[in-house]
Amino acid sequence: MINCSLGAKSVDEKRLMRRIWWRIVPLVFAAYLAAYLDRVNVAFAALHMNKDLGLSSTQYGLGASVFFLAYFLFEVPSNLLLQRMGAKRWIARIMLTWGVISGLMALTTSASLFYVLRFLLGAAEAGFLPGVILYLGWWFPHRFECVPLAPFSLRCRSPLSSGGPVSGLILGMDGYLGIAGWQWLFILESLPALLLGCVVLKALPPTPNSATFISDAERQWLLHELNAESVAQAGHPGGIARAVSDPTVWILAAMSFGVNFSQYAFGM
Repeated sequence: MINCSLGAKSVDEKRLMRRIWWRIVPLVFAAYLAAYLDRVNVAFAALHMNKDLGLSSTQYGLGASVFFLAYFLFEVPSNLLLQRMGAKRWIARIMLTWGVISGLMALTTSASLFYVLRFLLGAAEAGFLPGVILYLGWWFPHRFECVPLAPFSLRCRSPLSSGGPVSGLILGMDGYLGIAGWQWLFILESLPALLLGCVVLKALPPTPNSATFISDAERQWLLHELNAESVAQAGHPGGIARAVSDPTVWILAAMSFGVNFSQYAFGM
């Protein structure tokens, strides 16, 4: 038990963090799995799609990778808009937009349209994971950050993330109602993002200030902790220039690039 220095009643911080975890993390993690599914299911679709559309390996590779170019270009603007629009509405917007575009992938008829839709999918999804990490920082003090972030680091090791068995079954629907299996794949696998987007819009709590599942004393303690961390960080010089000149940033970026490059190259 810890007593908040603001005169609030004693707050069991670990119990509070567990309650917040169960209220927030499963939902945003499920959304993340849906996002990953919609960006890599093109690899399963390609088993039939490339032949039907006459796509070469080079054209497929370009279309698959242009997603990441759009994601890179729109990631920072998306995060800035998240802070302005609010996490709840912006994360839901991201999910609903990418769900629609993912479903529209079923209408692909040429290499050019394939490129355009993959680029739009990357632009729509840009900022989702960084936005979620930013949002979690509004709820969890630094010493608890590893708890909500742990599931996201396990995503690439989860068989749920690639949707392999389900994708194989959907491809088996080839010809049903006159629709190719790869088209069914894009249509059906866009539904989790659309459904979860609606759930996020309805159920995701925006900030601790408006949360109804924590008491006033717990809210007071949490806001005090987060504010104290914010004040402590304000005492250190920051800015983009300092970040990009820090060798540690570049080392960590290179490590992240290597992991993601090999992972997606293998998956695609």
